[in-house]
Amino acid sequence: MRALPLAFCPLLGGVGGIVGGALAGGNNDQRGGGGGISYDLLPDETQFPGPWEKYIKAPEDKTRIEPARVWRTSGNVTVSATTTSGGKPGTAVVSVGQGGEVTWEFAENIAGRVCWELEGVRGSTAAAKGVNVSFGYSESSWFAGREPDATGDRIARDLPLVVEVGWWEGFSQRVLGGMNDDDDDGVNGNGDKKKKEKKEKPWVSVGKIWVNCTAFPSQKNGRAYSGYFYSSSEMLNRVWYAGAWTLQLSTIDPKEGGALIDYNRAVDGNQSPTGSWYSNFTISDGTAVTTDGAKRDRMVWPGDMFLAIPGIAISTYDLAAVRNALDVLYDFQYPDGSLPYAGPPMGYHGEFSDTYHMHTLLGTYWYVLYSGDLDWLRARWDSYLRALSVSTGKVDEYDLLHVSSTADWLRPGMTGHNGEATAILHTVLSKSLTLDSWLGRASPAATTAAWTALQSRLATGLARLYCPASGLYSDNIGRRSCSGSESCTPQDGNSWALISGIDLAPSQYPFDSPKSQNRSGVPLPSGPPTAKNISDNLRSRWTRHGAPAVEFPNVISPFASGFELLAHLAAGQTSHAVELALIEWGYLLEGDGFTNSTLAEGFRIDGDVQYPAYWSTARNSHAHGWSSGPTTALTSGVLGIELTEPAGRMWKVKPDLTEFLAWARGGFTTSFGRFEVLVWRIRCVGTGTGTGTGTGTGWAVEVRVPEGTSGVVQMGVDQEEKVTGGQEQQLFYILDVGGDYTQADDGLPERNKMTRKEKEEKEDWYKSIVIDLGGGKELVFDDKWEAKAVEEREVGVVDWAVMERHFKTEPPAGWSIESLKNKNNKDKGAK
Repeated sequence: MRALPLAFCPLLGGVGGIVGGALAGGNNDQRGGGGGISYDLLPDETQFPGPWEKYIKAPEDKTRIEPARVWRTSGNVTVSATTTSGGKPGTAVVSVGQGGEVTWEFAENIAGRVCWELEGVRGSTAAAKGVNVSFGYSESSWFAGREPDATGDRIARDLPLVVEVGWWEGFSQRVLGGMNDDDDDGVNGNGDKKKKEKKEKPWVSVGKIWVNCTAFPSQKNGRAYSGYFYSSSEMLNRVWYAGAWTLQLSTIDPKEGGALIDYNRAVDGNQSPTGSWYSNFTISDGTAVTTDGAKRDRMVWPGDMFLAIPGIAISTYDLAAVRNALDVLYDFQYPDGSLPYAGPPMGYHGEFSDTYHMHTLLGTYWYVLYSGDLDWLRARWDSYLRALSVSTGKVDEYDLLHVSSTADWLRPGMTGHNGEATAILHTVLSKSLTLDSWLGRASPAATTAAWTALQSRLATGLARLYCPASGLYSDNIGRRSCSGSESCTPQDGNSWALISGIDLAPSQYPFDSPKSQNRSGVPLPSGPPTAKNISDNLRSRWTRHGAPAVEFPNVISPFASGFELLAHLAAGQTSHAVELALIEWGYLLEGDGFTNSTLAEGFRIDGDVQYPAYWSTARNSHAHGWSSGPTTALTSGVLGIELTEPAGRMWKVKPDLTEFLAWARGGFTTSFGRFEVLVWRIRCVGTGTGTGTGTGTGWAVEVRVPEGTSGVVQMGVDQEEKVTGGQEQQLFYILDVGGDYTQADDGLPERNKMTRKEKEEKEDWYKSIVIDLGGGKELVFDDKWEAKAVEEREVGVVDWAVMERHFKTEPPAGWSIESLKNKNNKDKGAK
């Protein structure tokens, strides 16, 4: 039987670089008011056109993403020659029979509604009637097949989506993938039983298959980036844009969230079978919201915000989606001021985490910094202060934050007087002082003075955790202390110690013991800790595939490593941050089983795609916003762009090419306009005497900032110049002779006439720039410089016994179907 093709777009969920996608988008909403933002502020076209756009993974046409190819077939499947319709690959006619299986590859992680065009169907009506068609989706090629990958953790793989195929005008309504036969006796026109006979098995032909991308619903054109990054490192370019694409895929319609049905059950009472999945739980107000991951959990998790919000701001500026995420957390604030561990379906049963509670406060800072939305901050300020009091009230006589919850980012050992939580609180207090200043000193002077005094106490408390033998801080003052039975010097806690800017040496004399109130009369043998030493000691632990999260054995966590990136930047060791990005995030793109386009939640220390938080390897999320740290770190570290007042009214630029880059450029847009930095290596050529103050090699910086802003450009040692935005050209350079910086008489970098021989957007733009020093001398691109190679390291070794100890396969207490039934019955009885 053959007829005109029909197209179908069934509603499906999930994310897949191999077969499938997520749910639908929505309309843009608007927000008015002074300092507010709206979806209408998002650009329809890229703000920085140039050759770097080739790294953007978002589709040219959001409504139609076609597969790159038929990746694999098995059983009764035939594939015709590729059709010429549209001239695109992946448009071959595929015919699938009983037991057949076909897998389409999209060549990158995607999200949306899966649609296909039915070319025809053959086989007897009775044979096709009641046939089941199974749909499977996978982000990783490792799990492409009849079974999907996994969203839950109670069985190894999710159940496939099974659709019963009926007949409608001769066409199967839903067809894709493997099929199971169900013979049935036919009926003739008189209603009499026909003689049973052998029937022709059903075959279905699919002509075209595509995905209507429904992620980032606030962007009609997903390629209309508001920021960019471009450097001499192909890998770093890919990493930056992989982070941006991960954040786009993790931004969804709020009505299509909640992929964990065990957690949804606590609210909606669903009776879905173990292993089933869907994404139709409402997780916030608005029409777009940023979540933890594209496949799962599709929930608002505040722990991601410190890394994700700046990445969103400098790539797409989709800050309304961020605001909606923050709003739902504040809306679910508990009576005592505590904020929920995560957004709905959590927040109904008192779920709480000390660290994630504070991450909501840090997310508040990032949102206001990049958006300039002070009206929103004023409306939330009382809630913010109540939440802050919850954390400050947990600092006791040891001058450390004594956590009341073991919940964190699934890492074990979050107990007692915790170093990570203490350093995060110090950071929150710094940001709180800044927010208060933006509001015109809204808090009483006594309150802000108390915050500053508490920061000094926290520095004293953190000193209790310092381990001279390792040159790092321990996890707590108990069993995970320097000499405890489970001694641990965590990646997250030490990273936060540097990020926080806390005083690392409040005294040269250590405490007699972590719990003692007395200090030793003998100074630390190697002196007090320094930021550089802690940064170096963290680097010394790296393995071939990245930085181990020793607080969570067997794990390499891009989340904790994202904090380590920022820690190295805080210590002034940008080279360490760039090297780690090349190692760990390079592997996240090129390692076996990863997507080559988005950034996974985590992986095993030996490089395996399994994330040891879960026993099922298939459950790893391959598009997780908390892994996007390099997108922020490369912009703030290499380009050195840092906003210091809302929306960039004040800023500073301190670029650093490190030992790995010959040139870099990039920028982003806020409501003030475009911020852009170009930095490249230079050398002096010519035979004249010239007017320049130096010879040899160095680097040059061009800064472009919008009118209405002002800031400083910092280069070299103690070199700083104030800059007013809106000027046509802001050029600075510095030359290095024998390791010493040569300066102008006033101690500032020199400013000279710059000419461009060709259009600046050309791929080798840095070669076209010449700086005239006068007298026959010029500064040109240093094409003789060579980048440092990344150091080779050993592969990490898995401790299998320890890894299995941390697996969790059951839902949390109180979340099972049976326990919820009992709770509901008790509630009814109470009424």
